Amino acid sequence: MKNIIFLLVAILLIAGCSSTGNLGIVAKSQIDPGALLTSSRPFEEKGIVRGKACRHLILGIIPVGDSTVTKAIESALASGGDALLNVSVTSSLYGFIPIYNVYSFTCTEVEGIAIEFVD
Repeated sequence: MKNIIFLLVAILLIAGCSSTGNLGIVAKSQIDPGALLTSSRPFEEKGIVRGKACRHLILGIIPVGDSTVTKAIESALASGGDALLNVSVTSSLYGFIPIYNVYSFTCTEVEGIAIEFVD
């Protein structure tokens, strides 16, 4: 009985959710994706990359960090590459002691195939 009560209390203190979506092509903010699609520039695949960006919220009013998709893409392309193909985007939100909103964080993760344009 004590284990069941402990489990219920743990579930109430730690709550979270996530969502996933897919995109075809995502480029760095300096590159125009429309121009990429209309011009037939050759590219080479660099492989599968992952990037993550998180934001922490303390006491419900003090944000620390950046959890935008743009930041996650920059993180994924930090090792090289100009754009991502077949991108999967996952957003997660976790709250600890959610009734009082003492601490929570949200993360955005991207995964895709990095490509680099050849001149």
